[in-house]
Amino acid sequence: MNTNDFDLIVLGGGSGGLAAAIRAARYGAQVAMLEPGLLGGTCVNIGCVPKKAMWLAADLAEKIAIARQLGFDLHAQPALDWSRLLGARTAYIERIHVGYGNRLSELGVTVIPAFGKLTGNTGEVIAGDTILHGRHVLIATGSRPLRPDIPGAALGGVSDDFFGWQQAPGRVAIVGGGYIGVELAGVLQALGSQVTLLVRQPRLLANFDADISTRLAEVMRQHGIDLRFETAVAGLEKVADGIQARTEAGVVGCFDALLFATGREPNSRGIGLEAAGVVCNGRGQIEVDAWQNTSVFGVYAVGDVTPQPALTPHAVAASRRLMDRLFADDKNARVDFAAIPTVVFSHPPMAAMGLSEAEARNTYGDDVAVARSEFRPMLGALADKPEKSLFKVIYRRSDERVLGIHLLGEGSDEILQGFAVAMQMGMRLADLRATLAIHPTSAEEVVLAQ
Repeated sequence: MNTNDFDLIVLGGGSGGLAAAIRAARYGAQVAMLEPGLLGGTCVNIGCVPKKAMWLAADLAEKIAIARQLGFDLHAQPALDWSRLLGARTAYIERIHVGYGNRLSELGVTVIPAFGKLTGNTGEVIAGDTILHGRHVLIATGSRPLRPDIPGAALGGVSDDFFGWQQAPGRVAIVGGGYIGVELAGVLQALGSQVTLLVRQPRLLANFDADISTRLAEVMRQHGIDLRFETAVAGLEKVADGIQARTEAGVVGCFDALLFATGREPNSRGIGLEAAGVVCNGRGQIEVDAWQNTSVFGVYAVGDVTPQPALTPHAVAASRRLMDRLFADDKNARVDFAAIPTVVFSHPPMAAMGLSEAEARNTYGDDVAVARSEFRPMLGALADKPEKSLFKVIYRRSDERVLGIHLLGEGSDEILQGFAVAMQMGMRLADLRATLAIHPTSAEEVVLAQ
């Protein structure tokens, strides 16, 4: 076998791994990246990026319907040519691949298109017929979608399969009421499918503010989505008319396609963790401390393969700070966010940062107050749409410190970023009150909320 020595070996070419490799190389480190698939990982190839492309197309479909109501002369319902949409999506992603490849090449990062596996020797990784040695090893292998262990589960697809579809099926069932289930349901309904969303829990997005997720469910029903709560799918069966889904109580319905959005599992098996002595939790996630250290000195982990938030920006930030510590002698560099902003690309989008109202009351009791605004966004109001946005600001009465911001409505995905900066800096209600509203916008409702 050939032997190669590096300052850093990265297992995984997704967002976290790429961020680490690029940052370390910029500090002058000799870096090897092991990635058997496409650069960019889940986010770029079968996650955030292609999902947002489909969301944008779905948003255009909804806007076209509003345009007709507002007087645009559209004689026929415009039809979506999926092949052209997918071609544009593919070309966009390929440009991202080229960009990553060029950057890694310019920085002298050695990219090895192979699966990496740790051994029992310190800093040793096997890649094909090559043995690599690194002063530091970073595991950033991500996660993959789970398929439930029920009869007939193979008849259903997972989120990865959605990105291979060439058209919208007529009748689609989506199992799961989390991020992925909600997002795919909205996209497919807007692009022509009749969607049934089967949710085991009593509401959508159980970790989000209850008022916001309840309002989202109302809006999704207004868009024609069939929502079924407290519905646990127990099995699938192929029948003459499609795929039949059933619960313990009986048949739920028959569909042309069904997707499971029932969680993800870490890509931690088969990469030599046991041999190297790296400790995982009961879900197979690699245990890390606040500095991304695993149980083995010199071995680190970031992203979805750990218990940390499964969000691309968090993995990128964690990787960059780790590299600052390892190669720029910034001994205090680590991820340390009091609150993490996040967006669900539902229809309309939903954005949140900080504590929900229930979480705030559990922590601070009667010291919690809520400013809220409920309104129809202007475009929808012009077309006399019933859909209402809901914005909430959660704060402490005693010092007016903002504890959480929760937005549901058009533009929420873009609005939150600026307020996230202010919240990270310790924003108080008086700061919102002292800020002039930009009128007429949806964003002004955050500073005007009562």
